[in-house]
Amino acid sequence: MRREDFPILNEKVHGRELVYLDNAATTQKPQVVLDAIVEGYSKWNANVHRGVHHLSQVATEKHEQARKKVAEWLNAVAEEVIFTKGTTDSINMLARSFGDAMVNEGDEIIVSQLEHHSNIVPWQMLCERKKAVLKVIPLREDLSIDIEAYKGMLNERTRLVSVAQVSNVLGIINPVEEIIRYAHAKHIPVCVDGAQSVPHLAVDVKKMDCDFLVMSAHKMYGPTGLGVLYGKKEWLDQLPPAEGGGEMIEHVRWDKTTYNVLPYKFEAGTPNYIGSYAFSKAIEYVQEQGIDDIARHEEELVEYIEERLSGLKHVKIYAAGQKKAGAVSFNVYRVDGGLIHPFDVGVLLDRQGVAVRTGHHCAEPLIEHLGVPGTLRASVGLYNTKEDIDKLIAALERAIMMLE
Repeated sequence: MRREDFPILNEKVHGRELVYLDNAATTQKPQVVLDAIVEGYSKWNANVHRGVHHLSQVATEKHEQARKKVAEWLNAVAEEVIFTKGTTDSINMLARSFGDAMVNEGDEIIVSQLEHHSNIVPWQMLCERKKAVLKVIPLREDLSIDIEAYKGMLNERTRLVSVAQVSNVLGIINPVEEIIRYAHAKHIPVCVDGAQSVPHLAVDVKKMDCDFLVMSAHKMYGPTGLGVLYGKKEWLDQLPPAEGGGEMIEHVRWDKTTYNVLPYKFEAGTPNYIGSYAFSKAIEYVQEQGIDDIARHEEELVEYIEERLSGLKHVKIYAAGQKKAGAVSFNVYRVDGGLIHPFDVGVLLDRQGVAVRTGHHCAEPLIEHLGVPGTLRASVGLYNTKEDIDKLIAALERAIMMLE
C-alpha cells in the first residue's frame, strides 16, 4: 500500500517518526482527497441545487456524482443515500424519524452490549421520549454476541434492531447477516452501524439485506463532517423528515408544507458538497487499492499485533484469536497483577511517536463489562505495515519497563 500518498505520515512526533495506529478514531487523508478539498473551494464553490449559474451547476453535478459513487460502493441506488454529518448524526436522524413514525409506548428497540455510544444514546432518548424499552443483547464469555439470547428477545413489540457490524473497541466482526435474518423472519427492520466495517471490508447492503446502514467518511480516508444514512427506499418513503428547512421541501405554505422527493426530504439545509466530492475521491482511492486486498493486508496486521502482544508478559488481549477487522484492544499488568492504567501507557507510547487510543472508546457499557477503566486500542489502516507494529511493540516494552 502507498504510504507516500499520505503527507501526514512524514510528520515527526516528539522528534520521532509518526506511527499512526488510531485509525478506528479517524483515518489519515491521501493527497487526492486534500487536493479535492482545495479544488472545490478554489474552483467551483457555490451552493448546490438551487442556482442556475455555472458554478452552482458544477457544484451540483459534483455533489450528485458523489452520491452515485457512494451508492455504487454500497450496492445501493442514489435515492437511498442520504448525506449527513457522520455516523452519529445518521443514527440520531433515524431515531427521530423512525421513532416518530413507528415507535409507541411499550415498544422495544434492541442493541448489543458492544455498541458505541452513538448507537446507544439516541435510542435511549427515543425510548425516554416514547416510553419505549431499550433491550441489550448480552455477550458470551468470549465477548461475541449471544445469538441465542438475541433470538429469544425478538417479539411482537420489537420495532427495530440496531447493531454494529464491527466493534469499535474489540474489532470483532459481528454476524450481522444472521442477526438480520432472524429479525426479518419476524418482520423487524435492522440498522447496521458500518462505521468500523465499511473502511475495512466489502459491504454490500443488498446482499446483507439490512434496512438501514450508517457510516462516516472520515473513517474511510475522507473528510470530517460527512456521513451517510443508507435506507431501503420502501422504508425511506414511509418515514417523515427528521429536520425541517431549506432543500427538504417541495412547497411551503402557511397552512401546509409538502416535502421533497428522496433523498432530499432528509437533507435540510446546505449540504457538505465539498466534503461529498472529497469523499468520492477517497472511495476511488480505496477502489484503486482494492478493498479485498486492503482487507487481507489489515487482517494480517491484526493477527501480527496479537502475535507480538502475546509474546509480552502481563499483557491481556481482549477477544484474542477472534476474527477481527482493523482493531485490537489490550491492557498491561504489573508483575503483582495490578493494572497499569492505559492512559499512562498511552502517554509513554506517544512520547516515542506511537499513536494509539486509550480510554473507554465511547463504549462505557462494554468497558464496564470488561471490568477495567479503559483499554489501549491499536487500529490499522491500509497504509500501516508490520514495521509499524514492531515499533509499537518496542515502544510498549520500554513503557512497561518504566511503569512496572
